[in-house]
Amino acid sequence: MAKAATKGVLTPQSEDFPRWYQEVVAKAELAESGAVRGTMIIKPWGYAIWERVQAELDRRIKATGHENVYFPLFIPYGFLQREGQHVEGFSPELAVVTTAGGEELAEPLVVRPTSETVIGDAMARWIQGYRDLPLLLNQWANVVRWELRPRVFLRTTEFLWQEGHTAHATSAEAVRETLMILHDVYDDVVRNVLAIPSVLGRKTTAERFAGARTTYTLEALMRDGKALQMGTSHDLGQNFARAFGIEFTDGNGERQHAWTTSWGVSTRTVGGLIMAHGDDRGLRLPPALAPVQVVVLAIKEEAVEAAERLTGALEHAGVRARLDANTSQSFGRRAVDWELKGVPIRLEIGPRDLAEGHVTRVRRDRGAKEPVPLDGVVRDVTVALDEIQRGLHDEALAFREGHTRDADSGEEVDGAGFWRVPWDKVGEDGEAALAERGYSVRCLTDHDGTPPAPEEGSGLIAWISRAY
Repeated sequence: MAKAATKGVLTPQSEDFPRWYQEVVAKAELAESGAVRGTMIIKPWGYAIWERVQAELDRRIKATGHENVYFPLFIPYGFLQREGQHVEGFSPELAVVTTAGGEELAEPLVVRPTSETVIGDAMARWIQGYRDLPLLLNQWANVVRWELRPRVFLRTTEFLWQEGHTAHATSAEAVRETLMILHDVYDDVVRNVLAIPSVLGRKTTAERFAGARTTYTLEALMRDGKALQMGTSHDLGQNFARAFGIEFTDGNGERQHAWTTSWGVSTRTVGGLIMAHGDDRGLRLPPALAPVQVVVLAIKEEAVEAAERLTGALEHAGVRARLDANTSQSFGRRAVDWELKGVPIRLEIGPRDLAEGHVTRVRRDRGAKEPVPLDGVVRDVTVALDEIQRGLHDEALAFREGHTRDADSGEEVDGAGFWRVPWDKVGEDGEAALAERGYSVRCLTDHDGTPPAPEEGSGLIAWISRAY
């Protein structure tokens, strides 16, 4: 019945994946385009999902000793010019303010595209000696990068994110920081909360962050066979420290440049969530992330009181439950709306269910309706939520493994999914040739699929695909 109810609501993925994506964003009430081209308005349900991502990340970031700060939205243009690779890499995307208060500014201001420069300027004042290190900062903010081909959540002119910025006494400490964030924070959240398995690797020289020494990334495969970058972590070496004079006196009384890092995850993760788990009925939210894990639908007014009690019992057990007692709206319409929004479990309760002493449970991952005794609902729901979380991850992993192929050269790459090719057989020339055909080297890994050391250059595997 649930499948029949949603039939025709969305364009099938197999027929037109981009259109399906746009329809899910609209009909699940996640977001819509803003008045300025490339911007987006994030609606309550979409923002609630982002808040869950934010909370999970923020908890882990703080647990590793980082503190939250906030820096200005406007950055002097001259700051970006201090690090040559940085300004060169970001120039095409910059939004620049030249007039304010009715007068032309003496120096143009850049609307924050990222904060390495403005935070580097502050670090130069805040760090004096080795006892001031490490300096571990994180910022939750919006950034602006002028986007020529916008797509809600995936590529927007303005988006939300967190950006970590740290300074260290040694190169080894900075490398450890970069990889710790990649593994212990980003991969933990993406894999265990969003239920999206990612390939963790190192970016090529052509793909690394502007001004970085090394960039590490998480690359996930979407259900259309394209890759999506879920987050990045950058070892900046001493590039920004030299540009901004971030120096400290070491234990021997010598002046040294600090070693810095930066790393970020954005609202792009919401787009990845849609495309990694969504089906032809809409979103499928992993329970660990879902703002509402269980919705209790009172079918008729006579069942509202019982539905309220059931919702309260679920909440008391720690389940994020919501009561839908809007019996003035058709039951079918309400069921479709919650399916579109991807709530993991729907409990339907009406006069007949009460008379028979059960509720009807509908799991979003399966769609089938099953009766559950009223006195066992809380226990049943708790078990089912764990099963759904594991199931979505395992399904996404199976999809990735089933769409990953090995090839001996870049010329053999042809079609959707990941292609694994020895990097020695691709190289920078082969990477450029792949780009002309619409493919990119998403990352480099060791043969066991783990991120290689910063200096490791031979015997690596290139993960290649079309990408967002």
